[in-house]
Parts: sequence; C-alpha cells; structure tokens
Amino acid sequence: MTGVFRLASLPIATKPLVSLRDVRVVLGGQPILRGVTANIAPGRITALIGLNGSGKTTLLRTLVNEYPHTGTIEFHCGHDHSQPYPEAIGYVPQRLTLDARLPLTVRDFLALTLSRRPLFLGISRATAEKSRRILERVGAADCLDVPVEGLSGGQLQRVLLALALEPQPELLLLDEPAAGIDFRDQRKFYDLIATINRETKVTVLMVSHDLNMVRTYAHEVMCLRHGAIQCQGAPEEVLTPTNLALVFGAEMQTLGAQYRD
Repeated sequence: MTGVFRLASLPIATKPLVSLRDVRVVLGGQPILRGVTANIAPGRITALIGLNGSGKTTLLRTLVNEYPHTGTIEFHCGHDHSQPYPEAIGYVPQRLTLDARLPLTVRDFLALTLSRRPLFLGISRATAEKSRRILERVGAADCLDVPVEGLSGGQLQRVLLALALEPQPELLLLDEPAAGIDFRDQRKFYDLIATINRETKVTVLMVSHDLNMVRTYAHEVMCLRHGAIQCQGAPEEVLTPTNLALVFGAEMQTLGAQYRD
C-alpha cells in the first residue's frame, strides 16, 4: 500500500489545513513514523517537539513529498490545484550545505532559484529587483552582495526564509529555524516568524527544541515520540510535567513544573 496525498475544499475556517491519518514512513528498513495522526490548524503556528530521532524532520520532509509513506495526508487548500499536492509550501531546512569552492553571493544564489536564465548571462533587472524585495521582507537586504559562505547563521536563515516565502505559501515548514543563530538574535528571528504569520496568515509548522520559544510563540504544540504523536494542544495544556516526562523522560518533570508556574 502506498501513501495518499489528497486535496479537499475548505468550506469552513475551522477545518484543518492539513490532516494526517496513520502516516507511516520506513527508511532503510527501519520504521521512522509509526502511525502519525494529527491535524494542522490553518493560519496558526504549530510547534513540533520531541527527542532527536523521534521523526520530526522526517515528518516535514514527508509533507513535501520527499519520502514515500502509507496512510493519508490530506491538504485542505484555499485554492484549486491540478495535482493532488499543493505547490504553495515553503520549506526551510535545518542545514544547507554549499560547496565553498563556488564563489556565490546572495544575489547569485537567489538568482539561481528565482530565474531560469543561466547565471553566466547575467542577472536580469527583474530578478535583481525581486531578490532585493524578498530580502527586505525578512530584514536581510544588506546581505545581497555578501558571499553565501560568509553569512552568519542568522543571516543564512533569513535568506532561506526569504526564498521559502516566494511565492506566498499556504504552509511554511521550518526545521529548527533558529539553529546556528546566536542566542541574542534567536528571539528576533522568532519575532519575524510571528510577524509573518500574523500579517499573511500563513500556516507554520516548525520543529524546535527551545521550549521557552515554543511557549512564547506557538499557538499549538505537537509532541512526537518514537514516530507517533503523543499529545497535541495549546502550549499551556501540553507543556506539563506529565507530558514532558512522557516525551523527553522523567528528568524533564522539574522543567515542566517551571513551565506551568
């Protein structure tokens, strides 16, 4: 049996943007997702938490159709699609590996993605303007002529976020979006995500290990353990000593009590 991607109409605002039913993924003979059943609410920020190896990244990559699966993933899109899979998904990976021997500036890097024109023919005025505009949107316009290999962690994440938001997605997937960002800049980055969510109503599903940020910025939390959803709900309902002990181990009960205070 193979997995199913299905489109449906969105008759009411309370209908989830994405429904997952018994989604299973096996990689290299090892089960990674073991029957994920969950709903992703439209227009909200949902945080996906769990131990390393619990299947968080696999779930994101399954949503962009990178891994074969069984079960059903149903997209309730706001507009029609000719294929049983929405094109309007933005994805920011946890890491981006680039060949340092390629002397690409951010301008070049964006042009490779935003234009079909070969880079050796030069960057068109329209592509250059689009690159400037999407970087301004995420507060990274000053990075345009910086070599990609010279970007800080925070700058690189903003560049990748700019690409993920072009064109305007219905669903934005973020895999540890603050990874590699200096601690003092992490809150600024999460503030940016919250602003984009508030202004555009894009649905955000983000993986995070920072429970402080999850409590502050997420509208909903999904807990993944051993490839299955253990609990889902508002942060104040999910980040309890009992749930954190279930997901992360008994030593997290003290931390859970701090979240509840």
